[in-house]
Amino acid sequence: MAKMSSLWDLIFERGSTAAYTEMHPALSGLWLSLLFGAVTFVAGCVTKNYSHVDRLWSITPVLYSLNYVLAAYHRGLEFNLRLAVMAGLVTVWGLRLTYNFYRKGGYNLNEEDYRWPVLRRIITNPILWHLFSFFFISWYQHVLLYLITVPFKTAYDAIDGGIGFEWQTMDTIATFLFVSFLLLETVADQQQWNFQEQKWRLIKSGKRLEELPAPYNIGFLSTGLFAYSRHPNFFGEISLWWSLYLFSVSADGNWFNAESIVGTVLLSLLFQGSTRFTEWITVSKYPIYRDYQRKVSMLVPWIPLRTPLAAAKKT
Repeated sequence: MAKMSSLWDLIFERGSTAAYTEMHPALSGLWLSLLFGAVTFVAGCVTKNYSHVDRLWSITPVLYSLNYVLAAYHRGLEFNLRLAVMAGLVTVWGLRLTYNFYRKGGYNLNEEDYRWPVLRRIITNPILWHLFSFFFISWYQHVLLYLITVPFKTAYDAIDGGIGFEWQTMDTIATFLFVSFLLLETVADQQQWNFQEQKWRLIKSGKRLEELPAPYNIGFLSTGLFAYSRHPNFFGEISLWWSLYLFSVSADGNWFNAESIVGTVLLSLLFQGSTRFTEWITVSKYPIYRDYQRKVSMLVPWIPLRTPLAAAKKT
């Protein structure tokens, strides 16, 4: 097979200064991610609300994905089932996650992810906070959201160069896995939504948390999928992007594609860190959560060591 230009090569080629219609979609997507990073940093400084990246989390990967489809169409490339399916899957993912974020009030500009205020109390120096906001909250996360779609570059280059494989069994497997993990994430989010809605409905009726019936009396969800994983939705989210990576394997026949896999690896590491930080906050609110941590796997669904907490009778 002919050698494809790497993303690094594209950045330093003359094409990096070309018009959008002549630019490789991987490159135009990268510049777009940097623009998003700049906009969200400025918005955070102005509004003192640092959840602007969160509001774009489920939207920008869809834009990067559709950018490849648009470029292929504009340049008259032959229709490719793999590229179309990949874009369709990511679009469905984005629509579902956007809706889930919307119903929780995420697009209310007065709302902010509860973790950012906690971090601001830890990073009290204004200069250090703005550096953190600039490099991590804004730039790093936006570039990461771009990198998880780089498997599209491998699929696109295979079409553009006429050097790739047509739809294969691996593509079917990748599709099945992506849909399966998307369903897992959807069910987990719905179970979480149902639990929190009922818990707060009971609290607003005048009852204290400890007066609520099980499983609501411990404050957090530990039944359903959450009896086998403390964060089954996070596991589904990470895994579906690994499934997308498999499309790049099918496109060029290489099991290891460094530029296609880096985003998924970094996303997995991000969830490892953010999940632990989230649980540190949860433990401060609900000390019994430590017992839940000892019983149930953090991410990968597994048989709990003992009976789930919420199944126990109230004392």
